[in-house]
Amino acid sequence: MAACAALGALAGTVLAGAAPASGAEGSGTEIAPGVTYEEFDIPATKGLTHAHVLSVDLRNPRVRVDLLHPDAVGGRATVSSLADASGAVGGVNGDFFNITESQHPGVEATGASVGPAVAGGRTLKAAVPDGQRFGPALPPGTTTEDVLGVGVDRRVRLDRMALDGSVSADGRRLPLGGLNQYALPVGSIGAFTSDWGAVSRVRATCGTDTNRAAPCSTDTYEVTVRHGRVVSSADTPGSGPMASGTTVLVGREAGAQELRKLSAGDRVGIRHRLVAATSHIPYRFAIGGYPVLRDGAPLPGLDAKTAAVRTAAGTTADGRHLFLLALDGAPQYRTGLTIAEVADAMSELGADDAFSLDGGGSSTLVTRDPGAAAVTVRNHPTDAPERAVANGIGVFSRR
Repeated sequence: MAACAALGALAGTVLAGAAPASGAEGSGTEIAPGVTYEEFDIPATKGLTHAHVLSVDLRNPRVRVDLLHPDAVGGRATVSSLADASGAVGGVNGDFFNITESQHPGVEATGASVGPAVAGGRTLKAAVPDGQRFGPALPPGTTTEDVLGVGVDRRVRLDRMALDGSVSADGRRLPLGGLNQYALPVGSIGAFTSDWGAVSRVRATCGTDTNRAAPCSTDTYEVTVRHGRVVSSADTPGSGPMASGTTVLVGREAGAQELRKLSAGDRVGIRHRLVAATSHIPYRFAIGGYPVLRDGAPLPGLDAKTAAVRTAAGTTADGRHLFLLALDGAPQYRTGLTIAEVADAMSELGADDAFSLDGGGSSTLVTRDPGAAAVTVRNHPTDAPERAVANGIGVFSRR
């Protein structure tokens, strides 16, 4: 369908047959106004791989980008089902997520993503501690709070989003350490809202800030707050859906000790928001992962040895063009790219900043043909036919 050009050797990752660095229209196949799709081979250092790319022109007023996500933060769905349900014309898988709990037998994996998530301008969750993340080691200087997002100014940018929140009761104000997270910092209190879903909250009290495999805490407590008053409490985090207007506060260690001071009927104030580190523009969309390219230069210390199937996103310097890349997981291409090669590949596509997303069996890219009722999976996921994931990046276009 789209042009499949053999690209130059990846000594510095020269993608001679890829999209023009300007992000100009006319390259690839248009699937909707402002959105094009193409595929091409990349002769990488570990062998031939195959790339699938969506190019998104945010200068086009018909185009927007937003988070693809299930009904619950603690839930998973395939990229194709998320795209179909939301009417997206294209998309890729997103952040790394809590995929397994083999290190904590009997504890339910939540399926929740690692980093912050903002959808339609609404904050869904904050980031887990760095030591609790799933995925490859973070490059030096990066953190689980790093995001790729689109502001109300319709520009794509890399940023860092930290949780700012508190719990107020009986004249005390306690810091809030988490929001809809599968892992809370040691000694903290986390808030779980109706966005979390019905999955168990026990995982939030397992591991430590530096060791995901550490045992679950034996000092836990949770309090249910409805319309500003405590209605119930328990020694062990529970499960089940939460109604609108209800927040469950989960504490571990020092946080649990503070929550035990609350009694049924007590008034409790809970506030939370995500604060962007470098931008003063509110975000309409944000997703977690980690940076690999900043201001046209690869980050120092990127892994140049481990090759794998990858998904990545990048933007031009003006933030008006977005590139979404997913590698093919078919056996002949499965050697993939190293993270260093991903940074070079995104640069050659025209990205000034780039962001690595979940890869391996999660890597999926979908597009919707004009007039089609459903999207088509363009790459060959290694977890055939498709792995259920925590979230993704959706591309939307008014025809």
